[in-house]
Amino acid sequence: MAQRALHAAQILWPAFLVAGVLEMVVFSVVDPLSLHIGQWQPDAQTIYSLAFLTFWALVTMASLLSHWMMKSSEASVPMRRSRRHGRRPQMHHHA
Repeated sequence: MAQRALHAAQILWPAFLVAGVLEMVVFSVVDPLSLHIGQWQPDAQTIYSLAFLTFWALVTMASLLSHWMMKSSEASVPMRRSRRHGRRPQMHHHA
């Protein structure tokens, strides 16, 4: 999988799951038929869909921001070497 596609999947899939949980939590408390936007009172399925897409977009934006901040901090901090002779610890396999 290409690096960019992997990053997109790592951001979008968890955001999708969290949006689903948010949907359940919000609509266990809020009646979708009581919501209206100005004079427009959409049906429950429209409210559920719009809320889910809004939650998914917001969680995705938060995840993207976190991802961007991690990448920018990695670029600004040089890689540290192991304290022992600049090497990674070796794994010993016992037969």
